[in-house]
Amino acid sequence: MKFKRLDSTSKTKLPRHMYFSNRVLTCSWILLTFFGWGHASSLPLSCAQDEEQLVLYCWPGYVPSTVIKAFTIETGIDVLVEYYSTNEELLRHRIAGSRYDLVQPSDYAAEALIKRDALQSLRHDRLPNLKNLSPKFRKFPHDPEGKYCVPWLAGTVGIVVNTDRVQEPIESLSDVFSGKYQGRIVALNDPREWLGCALCHLGLPVNDVTPSTLEAVRKVWEDWMPQVKVFDSDKAAKVMLRGEADIALTWSGDAASLLSESDAYQFVLPKEGAHQYVDFLAIPKDAPHLEAAERFINFILRPDISLMISAAIPFTNPNEIAHKQLSEEARKNPASYPPGNPDLKTHRAIGEMSEDVEKLYYELRYGAVDNHPK
Repeated sequence: MKFKRLDSTSKTKLPRHMYFSNRVLTCSWILLTFFGWGHASSLPLSCAQDEEQLVLYCWPGYVPSTVIKAFTIETGIDVLVEYYSTNEELLRHRIAGSRYDLVQPSDYAAEALIKRDALQSLRHDRLPNLKNLSPKFRKFPHDPEGKYCVPWLAGTVGIVVNTDRVQEPIESLSDVFSGKYQGRIVALNDPREWLGCALCHLGLPVNDVTPSTLEAVRKVWEDWMPQVKVFDSDKAAKVMLRGEADIALTWSGDAASLLSESDAYQFVLPKEGAHQYVDFLAIPKDAPHLEAAERFINFILRPDISLMISAAIPFTNPNEIAHKQLSEEARKNPASYPPGNPDLKTHRAIGEMSEDVEKLYYELRYGAVDNHPK
């Protein structure tokens, strides 16, 4: 997240659905035709659960169809995809022992899954292409030995300004939410990102979530939220291009696409601090197609496939070999690869407080907790 494919640049929030291969549909037709509805469960497992199959649970728009097609052509393994729209939605699922072979959690969600003992330990001897990862993406606070997670892409949450329509300098979250730009802002619809922004604004650690800090966050949100015209985690670039907003608080991948569209767009990391996220691939414990999952991970770690991913979604590429082969334009995009040494924060799992964060967010966004989209 090629720069001008705005439909593929973000963690798109779409209705959850699955893509079924012809092979799976054919198997289902055989079950119904020859055995009837009532006897499908008694069939041999080899038909009901095709070994030449991979079930991926991921962010929509975040795994290019070109990559899935190339994997299937090369391996003969059909990929079925189901989507979630937030890490919190992923965490509400009991993924261990489920139908999923691969999941795509962000850093703090991966940490929560590790603490639940929900992830399979990686067999590094089956993943020789791990050697292609940059040293900066080999050790993480939640998984210091790389035992459970493999980086997919990374990015930041920052500010995009249309300088044709906003002449004043925008350097901080305080500038964005000063009141001058009410009704001209598009922002992520993500409780954890809003939490991190508010805590940075307050000068508090982004993982310091207690009842008292959450009360301070409430006051910030009550001031900020009415100033936002559009809450959307996947269409900020389109909203900006249509002229419906002049400032975006969004993923760096969306920002990179806007910067490639026009020199009028400027990307800023808030001076209060910004979240740097890393999204991973991980294998749920007792995944039904373990070897297929390992083959997919090793496949996307190849430089040629990693470049295919970056061509579709210009986030930060953790593959050192692929990064060297990116175009100069891509490597110099300040949204994808921020220059200097910005103050970047890492989100960690916050346990049961995450429920309180969601409850407060949806209470303020929708007026009642029960009204928010599930």
